[in-house]
Amino acid sequence: MGNSHGHHHHHRKNRNEANSYFPHQTPTPTPPPFKFGPSDHHQHQPAAQFQNNSTMSLPYAHVDCSLRALAGQAEGFGRLAIGGLHGPLYHVTTLADDGPGSLREGCRMKEPLWIVFEVSGTIHLRSHLSVSSYKTIDGRGQRVKLTGKGLRLKECEHVIICNLEFEGGKGPDVDAIQIKPKSKHIWIDRCSLRDYDDGLIDITRESTDITVSRCHFSSHDKTMLIGADPSHVGDRCIRVTIHHCFFDGTRQRHPRVRYAKVHLYNNYTRNWGIYAICASVDSQIYSECNIYEAGHKKMAFKYLTEKASDKEEARSGCIRSEGDLFITGTQAGLMTEAGEHSMFHPSEYYPTWTVAAPTDNLKQVLQHCTGWQDIQRPADQPVAAQ
Repeated sequence: MGNSHGHHHHHRKNRNEANSYFPHQTPTPTPPPFKFGPSDHHQHQPAAQFQNNSTMSLPYAHVDCSLRALAGQAEGFGRLAIGGLHGPLYHVTTLADDGPGSLREGCRMKEPLWIVFEVSGTIHLRSHLSVSSYKTIDGRGQRVKLTGKGLRLKECEHVIICNLEFEGGKGPDVDAIQIKPKSKHIWIDRCSLRDYDDGLIDITRESTDITVSRCHFSSHDKTMLIGADPSHVGDRCIRVTIHHCFFDGTRQRHPRVRYAKVHLYNNYTRNWGIYAICASVDSQIYSECNIYEAGHKKMAFKYLTEKASDKEEARSGCIRSEGDLFITGTQAGLMTEAGEHSMFHPSEYYPTWTVAAPTDNLKQVLQHCTGWQDIQRPADQPVAAQ
């Protein structure tokens, strides 16, 4: 699996079994000590959408074995997110914007809830839908699309959003998923996001410990913003992991980062309109084993100089690229790391994550197995008292 919650694998060398996941490919050069494959818990049956790719090292093989197996299983900075693990099921029985049995009614309740859907279709949101703490919004088993407005995670913690579609958000400051201020322990997994007037996922105002995984982004301009603006120096606390996502022809911000620490791995970004990744003021971006495939615009990485309100001089951020694949004439555009720039390493914060070589096989998996998936809702099982 590669997540650290509840385990204590502090490996500092490549796991021996990692190469067994690439039996028909030339092994990559000996990786530095922080790269390693899945943990010993990878013996679970793979999820349905990955069964044809079981020779590849992929995360989350067991999270669909039961309903609540998602809880606490995110890789990366959002690894502690438990959502509504210890709450009852809440059944969404209507596509209405509000009222009994609606998604909005469940999200506003203060107690932990595991929210599931008994209906498929489109929910037309007339206003931002605020999500309170300790909620799982679990779209497995149905096909639910949110449109009009989006989700707002404001001063909340422990939220999991899984297997939903977001499309057609209208109005100023309307993001598909807006995380601000001061929210933490968030996991967004297997969502399809496209065509909102502002961002698809924005993470700002001291929100932190967030993972975005297996999502599909398309038909959009300003895709993902991390860090609000140069005046919000408190955003230095932000930490985000983005992995196994597909940025499919979106124009820019995959992501754009101010101040935050961001770990990107095994994502596929193609045919951007301006740039793939932008490092703004004091950001630290660790890009590992991603695939960058340019269209007309060849430069993947952009640096934008801005002045932090607590500093004398304007600065950009820092990008470190390890094992990334640049194809179709893509130019990385990396700048030499200046001595005054610090760069975090993910292993300072979590000991394991599941990373594969950036091959054509990985590219095919990410094209077909990201975003909303047609999978059954797993059965619920009692959670042992803790």
